Amino acid sequence: MSVKKFIDSIAEYLQLDNFVISGKKKAIKDLLKKLKKRRLKIFESIRNAPYEDDTELQEELAIIALQIKKGEKILTRLNQKK
Repeated sequence: MSVKKFIDSIAEYLQLDNFVISGKKKAIKDLLKKLKKRRLKIFESIRNAPYEDDTELQEELAIIALQIKKGEKILTRLNQKK
């Protein structure tokens, strides 16, 4: 997956309309921070209401974990280029 496609897909997933791409590394770092915040919110909602919509939250948590993994992989690849 290219960097631009990754940034666009994550911005769309997080519903960020006014996301400005200033640089590849910076954009990926910002999106990773937002993904990690969203992951924490999901953890808290699972902890507070463990039986309500647990499967949906677990699926969303798996998607976010996969996206974080992809983002970190792209970020390390960009860091190795320089």
